[in-house]
Amino acid sequence: MDFLEEPIPGVGTYDDFNTIDWVREKSRDRDRHREITNKSKESTWALIHSVSDAFSGWLLMLLIGLFSGSLAGLIDISAHWMTDLKEGICTGGFWFNHEHCCWNSEHVTFEDRDKCPEWNSWSQLIINTDQGAFAYIVNYFMYVLWALLFAFLAVSLVKVFAPYACGSGIPEIKTILSGFIIRGYLGKWTLVIKTITLVLAVSSGLSLGKEGPLVHVACCCGNILCHCFNKYRKNEAKRREVLSAAAAAGVSVAFGAPIGGVLFSLEEVSYYFPLKTLWRSFFAALVAAFTLRSINPFGNSRLVLFYVEFHTPWHLFELVPFIVLGIFGGLWGALFIRTNIAWCRKRKTTQLGKYPVIEVLIVTAITAILAFPNEYTRMSTSELISELFNDCGLLDSSKLCDYENHFNTSKGGELPDRPAGVGVYSAMWQLTLTLILKIVITIFTFGMKIPSGLFIPSMAVGAIAGRLLGVGMEQLAYYHHDWGIFNSWCSQGADCITPGLYAMVGAAACLGGVTRMTVSLVVIMFELTGGLEYIVPLMAAAMTSKWVADALGREGIYDAHIRLNGYPFLEAKEEFAHKTLAMDVMKPRRNDPLLTVLTQDSMTVEDIETIISETTYSGFPVVVSRESQRLVGFVLRRDLIISVENARKKQDGVVSTSIIYFTEHSPPMPPYTPPTLKLRNILDLSPFTVTDLTPMEIVVDIFRKLGLRQCLVTHNGRLLGIITKKDVLKHIAQMANQDPDSILFN
Repeated sequence: MDFLEEPIPGVGTYDDFNTIDWVREKSRDRDRHREITNKSKESTWALIHSVSDAFSGWLLMLLIGLFSGSLAGLIDISAHWMTDLKEGICTGGFWFNHEHCCWNSEHVTFEDRDKCPEWNSWSQLIINTDQGAFAYIVNYFMYVLWALLFAFLAVSLVKVFAPYACGSGIPEIKTILSGFIIRGYLGKWTLVIKTITLVLAVSSGLSLGKEGPLVHVACCCGNILCHCFNKYRKNEAKRREVLSAAAAAGVSVAFGAPIGGVLFSLEEVSYYFPLKTLWRSFFAALVAAFTLRSINPFGNSRLVLFYVEFHTPWHLFELVPFIVLGIFGGLWGALFIRTNIAWCRKRKTTQLGKYPVIEVLIVTAITAILAFPNEYTRMSTSELISELFNDCGLLDSSKLCDYENHFNTSKGGELPDRPAGVGVYSAMWQLTLTLILKIVITIFTFGMKIPSGLFIPSMAVGAIAGRLLGVGMEQLAYYHHDWGIFNSWCSQGADCITPGLYAMVGAAACLGGVTRMTVSLVVIMFELTGGLEYIVPLMAAAMTSKWVADALGREGIYDAHIRLNGYPFLEAKEEFAHKTLAMDVMKPRRNDPLLTVLTQDSMTVEDIETIISETTYSGFPVVVSRESQRLVGFVLRRDLIISVENARKKQDGVVSTSIIYFTEHSPPMPPYTPPTLKLRNILDLSPFTVTDLTPMEIVVDIFRKLGLRQCLVTHNGRLLGIITKKDVLKHIAQMANQDPDSILFN
């Protein structure tokens, strides 16, 4: 018996920082499925195995949903408690945050629901008073100290235990879902450290969100749970289907938007998304949202902190300010991407990148020192967005709702447009300063060596701009209701303008400008607010922001970071319009050395080992002979190394002079010659080939749609060269007048 007829451990797997072969992985899964289906007709046990194999995907989705929802609930509760810890502590139970502490109090009124004897600020605990300049300085000092402590712990844990836990994780997840392998990026250590440091980073008060990193956390859960099922553990393509569903579950728990999560996975992160994955993603997102709702982390029976309901319909004229917000969102998105990428490039290419702890502490100190004096920067960004989205009612005590009471109480809880009071004008100035701080500080925060999401800071910038515009429109309608633009639909004392709606539209516009999301963004926003009637304003703002941002730069923030990091990612949305041919891109070029090939029946073990040691190629074409150059197949470097090493250990008599055969039958050998080595079973007999005159437009399309890692170029059946995914990426960069050598994993 030839031992090589049995599968060899390690053959068919991939090295780190390599691209998977989608075609081979899908073919292996089809063979496995066909074998299980055929066996299921033979016995009851085989039938049960077949049913359990079919059900395993749904079971895996259930587990991913449960784990993602539970971790998201834990992160939300912990972050809420630790954020409040910067300002004080609950003497009735240190584990209560400010809100829960005062809920349990018997000495609290509705108007002063944030003030209760059980909640003590740090100045009350240290110097027994909450009044005066010294008390303010004590509270200020403790706020900055806690922020620095949380940030220091976060960056230290990331640096020491899991370097992959930094950032939002979405650029890397997009790259992994396209077929690239980054070992450890979705591992258990990354999951543990990312969960802990995400809470610390959010609590430090930095201008970042937890929504993007929650996608990374959910994908880590999906990857770890895949190891419990053979079907997914042994097949990289099947595992990526699971990771697409996990990404949907991550967005589902981040925003409480299951449908938006599925659409986000489809529109933004997934490379291969069959119909079966769509259903499973929806199921995983649903289970995750249900789990989070059961935990009820915000205590409001909602999945998100800033759930709102607006009661006033919008008017057609208001599309004009909504489009203005869309233009602002597009301009902010393009500006943010350019400046953030420039800063991140500086971090990578200068000494700055060697001191991540110092950088994080400096940015945290600046953020905390500037944030404390302003109540809108001091509160967590999620609470700020909740405040800005809020539709003012009779019982609201916020400064944003401090209007002069010229209203008719017969309207119930809703308030008509009315003149702004002192509190509103004060809030407008504070919000303007908050907007400037958020715009500037987010540029330097995103990309540091801590978990940092971009959804919430982007939404905050848009929500502030929207609220400012909304209040301006409201006051314009009140004082000039007789103008032609208002008199047909807005009478004095009527409830015409909803500033909270403008904040929501602004948030969508800025998030769209940064990420270039459209459909999934609109769905996430209406799932957040429960307002189906506001889809048209959201669509108008999202599309305007995308058009404006695209006019100033084609890439969204995640694609820009993928290119900055040099990941081999082939963007499916971009068109290739250049008239080049396969022969212009293939290796070897005209003056290069000949292509390294293996022959099917004339090379020894020593010849193969020499080629492997002298080259770094990830695979080799196999030809009939060097003279004919007729193509037989393609063999991967890793499979070749493992097979030869295995043969030397286990097959008697294999020596350096043993001949390697890639043919089905080896010819009879003369006596006393060393035994031959048959490696046909590791040979890909149907490698993808194109002719030398194939337009590159078609080649690029083939690479995108089939997920190829390489493609062989022939002329009349003779092998001429090879085109790899990196060659395609370098060619695209060259055609766009960019540096082609930047397309390498670094």
